Amino acid sequence: MASIFNISFMNIKKIDLNLLVYLDVLLDEGNVTRAAENLGISQPAMSNGLKRLRELFNDPLLVRTSEGMTPTARAEELRPVLREVLASVEKAVQNSADPDPASMDMVFRISASDYTESTLIPSLLQRLRATAPGVTLDLLTPSDVTFREVEQGKVDLVINRFNELPLSFHQTSLWSDDFACVFHRDNPIGKDFDLDAYLNADHIWVSKTGMGIGVGIDPNAAQRLGWVDEALSKLGMQRRIRVFTRHYQAAMRLAETEDLIVTLPSKAAGLAKNNSRLVVRAPPFEIPPIELKMAWSPLLHHNTTHRWMRRTIAEVARQSQTHPS
Repeated sequence: MASIFNISFMNIKKIDLNLLVYLDVLLDEGNVTRAAENLGISQPAMSNGLKRLRELFNDPLLVRTSEGMTPTARAEELRPVLREVLASVEKAVQNSADPDPASMDMVFRISASDYTESTLIPSLLQRLRATAPGVTLDLLTPSDVTFREVEQGKVDLVINRFNELPLSFHQTSLWSDDFACVFHRDNPIGKDFDLDAYLNADHIWVSKTGMGIGVGIDPNAAQRLGWVDEALSKLGMQRRIRVFTRHYQAAMRLAETEDLIVTLPSKAAGLAKNNSRLVVRAPPFEIPPIELKMAWSPLLHHNTTHRWMRRTIAEVARQSQTHPS
């Protein structure tokens, strides 16, 4: 760390810690005006902070290019160490005592997939209403959020199924879920529900993983359609998809059409348990289970209030696994 910062002991004594916060935000935003707005200071104050940072590190840090303000090689070297330093400082000044949930009055911004909203969030909300009634949940869809915003701590948590996550993120697994098929009770495939019947049916596809704005689907790109179609592809088979949706609640409603079938995670299929028009069956072939994960920024890792929320979510998820509805 010392070799990267390359600052003498006498210089360290003169450092304003706010300058390191300024640099962290500047490197994230790549824009003096936006960085100033993010920190709630004036643009001249931010410009002066950048001037002092350049003197401190003897490097321009950010240079203007055709793509805007671009970090120098030195700035890129500093970025991960800077995050480590700020996280350590936050940990040092953070009150180690657990917060009192009953007296909390705050908003938690959580990016959650439609699957998560349908299966985990209702149980979480029930727990919060009983133990922390002053807590408000602001639920964002994956399309609302970027990994960069999560890394900056603008979003408190992400709960979804991920193919990959930035290496800087902390994460934990909440549960594993297998698959189920849902279709109308009068759908003819229910009489002899085997693989042939499954393949001869018309299907509803439902999924939305990862972050960012989704794109259109190519029905012939089985390897990109997700778990169900990848499992079929390994058998040398392909289903006939007639509807693509990113919403599990919508998929359940569409399954009420008498000649359509939807294959989705079992916890989502559990939403049909009180619908007498729908039948839930195990798939006639093996589909690997999915894993629901919770991820968060290193900047929030040691925050006691956020630690409490993450622990609460993990407990609710664990109880859901132990006592499925």
